[in-house]
Amino acid sequence: MPVNEPVVLAVTGMTCAACAARIEKKLNKLDGVSATVNYATSKATVLHENGSTEVDSFIKTIEDLGYGAVAPKIEDGESTAEIATEAHLIDIRRRLVVSAICAVPVMLMSMIRPLQFDGWQWVSLVLALPVALWGAAPFHRSAWRNARHRATTMDTLVSLGVIAAMSWSLWALIFGNAGEIGMKMNMSLFPRSLSGDSLMSGMEMNHVVHDEIYLEVATTLVAFLLAGRYFEVRSRRRAGAALRSLLNIGAKEAMLWRDGVETSIPIGALGVGEVFVVRPGETIATDGVVIEGQSAVDRSMVTGESIPVEVAIGDSVTGGTLNSSGRLLVRATRIGRDTVLSQMARLVDKAQDGKAPIQRLADRVSSVFVPIVMGLSLATLVGWLVISGDAQKSFQAAVSVLVIACPCALGLATPVALLVGTSRAAREGIIIKGAHVLEATQAIDTIVFDKTGTLTTGVMTLQSIDEIEPGFRSAVLAVENQSEHPIARAIVNGLRDRGVVATSRVDEFVNIPGVGVSALVDGRRIAVGRSTNMNESGLTVVEASVDGQVVARFTVSDHIKQTAAAIVAELRALGVRPMIVSGDSVGPVEHVAKQVGIDTSETRSGVLPADKLRIVSELQASGASVAMVGDGVNDAAALVAADLGIAMGTGTDAAMEAGDLTIVSGDLSVVPQALALSRRTLRIIRANLFWAFAYNVAALPLAVVGLMNPVIAGLAMALSSVFVVANSLRLRR
Repeated sequence: MPVNEPVVLAVTGMTCAACAARIEKKLNKLDGVSATVNYATSKATVLHENGSTEVDSFIKTIEDLGYGAVAPKIEDGESTAEIATEAHLIDIRRRLVVSAICAVPVMLMSMIRPLQFDGWQWVSLVLALPVALWGAAPFHRSAWRNARHRATTMDTLVSLGVIAAMSWSLWALIFGNAGEIGMKMNMSLFPRSLSGDSLMSGMEMNHVVHDEIYLEVATTLVAFLLAGRYFEVRSRRRAGAALRSLLNIGAKEAMLWRDGVETSIPIGALGVGEVFVVRPGETIATDGVVIEGQSAVDRSMVTGESIPVEVAIGDSVTGGTLNSSGRLLVRATRIGRDTVLSQMARLVDKAQDGKAPIQRLADRVSSVFVPIVMGLSLATLVGWLVISGDAQKSFQAAVSVLVIACPCALGLATPVALLVGTSRAAREGIIIKGAHVLEATQAIDTIVFDKTGTLTTGVMTLQSIDEIEPGFRSAVLAVENQSEHPIARAIVNGLRDRGVVATSRVDEFVNIPGVGVSALVDGRRIAVGRSTNMNESGLTVVEASVDGQVVARFTVSDHIKQTAAAIVAELRALGVRPMIVSGDSVGPVEHVAKQVGIDTSETRSGVLPADKLRIVSELQASGASVAMVGDGVNDAAALVAADLGIAMGTGTDAAMEAGDLTIVSGDLSVVPQALALSRRTLRIIRANLFWAFAYNVAALPLAVVGLMNPVIAGLAMALSSVFVVANSLRLRR
């Protein structure tokens, strides 16, 4: 494993965001360890500063806290994390079904007096015991596990609430008068008090005693919370469906082509450099280059492009895409973890494991919330006893505080929305590298475009040759053939099309970024670089010189992307100012600016890579929040420095590594989509946090003053978590 490669563990046994926070805190106490634990994805990402991969020690640390952890791996096509989640879901569903079957009659008998036959309370007790003991066991286990480590979570509140309700009921039934045959009881949405006819005998007793049972509270609370947790886990699995589908679209087998014979082999057995066959309708096994055949390839599963792309000999293809028509022979260039699809999946997964700054606020609140609520519940109990002397009302108010305040929705607000948003983006061909990116998009007011390969196709063609001194075409071809720059490739291809052949040896080749190239050919210094003279039509002019004397000028043109003008208009509608910063000369840059609708005053021409970085820094210093869009090595530094780096997936690996957002298809029209989706995800996160906070802020005072029945409190708490998850799932549309 490479140095500083994080260890990712699948964590089992977490029941709320507070569990994740406690595991994270414990891991971060280890020497040299930096860890994040994501409740929504049930993963711990652990990084050791010296690259150590002490997986066993990390797992032991988590297990010592009472949770489980395994290194995610694939077993029979499913990951260990998915298997654990499915088992957890089945267990919750089983407990939910049993608890609901028992809780419904208990609730009905408690609410409806005609159903309160002689001895109904003892039947309710028989039905309530399996719910309180077995149905609520996950809450009790979690509470006990945390108590042993002097910690509290939302399960502590639930467990205390259930134990308190059952303890009071048992005391009232066994030692009080609530166990008398013929006892009748009313239920109200508000807490019952001694002022009503809360406890009557079959003969309508003339006196009231402090005996009332809360079996319906214990059973319905457990049933509601199990239902909430079941739908929460199921929704979280649904939220990650896009990422799972991304991982599953890759081929499982490859048709190896060796000595004219086709052999089906597992994809893992295919090596770099080997040739495989792709028939029409088949998924391309791995990244490679076409060496025979031509076809249309549907890349929508990976890049989001709706129109198939024509490929022929020499074209690159991506594993996981669909061969639509012709038969292809492909030489594998990347396999396993190195493929584009695997890199995409890792980036998406990494983004979901990260935390936005806004999430850290929620984590801090959750970590102190439970102890505060327990203290508030105790204060409520004591306060009501002092004020009213009514033990039943005091008890109900205290239990309501425990139940209503569970910060489950608060802990889910950010990670679930981030999970859905990043997975949705991946399906659209947008890779969001981290949670911090979402907040960066909100403030962006200036976007800087590189020209070549970004606003233009990057496919340059040689238009004309103006020879001042003939006889040097072959030497120019030999020098330019050493460069991978788009302009150099255009000159090379153009000269070859004109029948020129490079026959001379090239020595001392030098590439000067942003300027040009030079080399010794037959003892003479040949230099090729952009002319400082502006072409009237906005085309790029390249000069070739021999020993400092200009011998030829080449006119090269690029094509503006068809969607460029519409994209610039969309960005303006989002409140973003577009600019062009290019290493090309003034003429071509201003020509492109006019074509796409950018004012020439918003262009910078003839800039070197260092100048791009300087321009971005100057814009930031002036108060602008800058996004940089680029695709080349010369854009990498500016992409890193920008508040938001947007890399085109058709560009270099260096640019994609430097960017915060990667547009896999290289389609410029996705840029405003990426900004809009990121901003929408952030809006959903903020809405989730608002409602989670608002729910607790509004409900706690009602519980403290005795206006909230524990049953209604449990229902409201469960629904708040479901609401947060459902609100996040809107991002899938």
